[in-house]
Amino acid sequence: MTGTHPLSPHLILFNGRVHTLGAQQNVPAQAIALRAGEVLAVGSDQTVRALAGPQTEQVNLRGRTILPGLTDAHLHFEHLALSLARVDVGAPTKAEALQRVAARAATVPAGTWVVGHGWRQGEWDGAFPLASELDSTVPLHPVFLFDSSHHMAWVNSAALRASGIQAGTADPAGGRISRDARGQADGMLFETACDLAYDKIPSPTPAQRATLMAAAQKNAWQVGLTGIHDFDRRAAFVAFQQLRAEHKLGLRVLKHVPVEQLDEAIALGLRSGLGDDWLRIGNIKIFIDGALGPRTASMLLPYENEAANTGMQLMDKEELADKASRASAAGLPITVHAIGDRANHDVLDVLEAVRREEAQRGETPAMRRHRIEHVQLLHAADAVRLGALGVVASMQPIHALGDMATAERYWGARCAGAYAWRTQLQAGAVLAFGSDAPVESYNPFYGLYAAVTRMQPDAAPGASAWYPEQRLTLAEALAGYTSGAAYAAGMEDRLGTLQPGWLADLIITDRDIFTCSAHELRATQVVGTIVGGEWKHRLPELD
Repeated sequence: MTGTHPLSPHLILFNGRVHTLGAQQNVPAQAIALRAGEVLAVGSDQTVRALAGPQTEQVNLRGRTILPGLTDAHLHFEHLALSLARVDVGAPTKAEALQRVAARAATVPAGTWVVGHGWRQGEWDGAFPLASELDSTVPLHPVFLFDSSHHMAWVNSAALRASGIQAGTADPAGGRISRDARGQADGMLFETACDLAYDKIPSPTPAQRATLMAAAQKNAWQVGLTGIHDFDRRAAFVAFQQLRAEHKLGLRVLKHVPVEQLDEAIALGLRSGLGDDWLRIGNIKIFIDGALGPRTASMLLPYENEAANTGMQLMDKEELADKASRASAAGLPITVHAIGDRANHDVLDVLEAVRREEAQRGETPAMRRHRIEHVQLLHAADAVRLGALGVVASMQPIHALGDMATAERYWGARCAGAYAWRTQLQAGAVLAFGSDAPVESYNPFYGLYAAVTRMQPDAAPGASAWYPEQRLTLAEALAGYTSGAAYAAGMEDRLGTLQPGWLADLIITDRDIFTCSAHELRATQVVGTIVGGEWKHRLPELD
């Protein structure tokens, strides 16, 4: 609803606590006015309500809190949407996971794929699961189960047959088929080998995919997300474009381009920032190593108790350098998945060389916002290099809680340099925070809790935080989901704080997270979400 006067706000929220997260705000304001998709004014109830026109909607917040909308700077939105209809096998025991798979199989005809995700062998018996275990429970349906990291998959014999994986099937580049003593595939697929089976699963139609992603937006709004940086592939981009064309896109989306499309992107003249405030091109996404869970993250020294294993390098340094150089010259920064300390070291070496090339062209670091995704383990000598090079540290605080036991087991003392948010902040790196959903929960308040506590939610009273020196203040952590994410997207001039003329993306919470205890953060409820000045989520208590 719009006011009768073109300068009247269409919506005023008053009697609240407005944290603009702006540098000049010392105490919360009381009210905010919105007009034409932007913030019109922030201030006292008296000042802001005086702007109301005859048709301005005015909502009494009754003391509730307003924050800028939160952005998840790393997730896989198509996979998240699909996962809502898949089997959750993130069960406390393998037996329960098998029961869940069997229950789903009982609802679909024999021969239908059963797909799930979320298992962690480290939380079971530590051993990788086998096809034979699935076969005894679900013999007539091909089963494909991603682990929580999405870097390995557990499949049954029916899935191996449907995928054509046999004893003589060669490992694909960048992947590995696990085999038993006889050379037969045993049901575990690592990295790119997952695609041998996953690509056989029937895909939803473009219309079905768009419908699923539209529905998933509602889940995002309910936890306070107003923007995302997406790392899925072409099909997701097509769906986002369809939603945008149909005026159904209600999240600010930064869409990264897979490195496989680099040549096409350069040929088409695509540049980072192409698009609008709803859907825009981000960086070229590259994988250089695997993950911690399957022990495929690329390491300078072997994993603890695995003297022959230093992980997997999915792209060599020379190829990365070539792609990074060509992408940067074409106006496309790179964003590289790097988890292990060797992977991060190699990426930083490459980006240091690319920065020299950019300087010779007269370009500043702000003109090419290169990113490293995850930055989970850095050698001490590399800890300051992201800040020095102007590389965004795109990290996921929630990973620290999910990974700490596994990290201790396989990285040992090296964990002192793992998930080191404060080290990166002090070294001058911009932090952009996300979840890697559906790997972890997309609820940003879970990530905020992780960032400020580094403790499990069920930790005993008085328990110690995991490397507590790396904890952040709430304001620092929030910046990762607001101003830091906005900077990474090239939108820091209109997104990330609440001030006149900036985009009207905000959330209303049931408590002031600046005054509640850290352990209450996870229980924070979002009672209202506004994107572009429009209500996207609104609980009855705001009526």
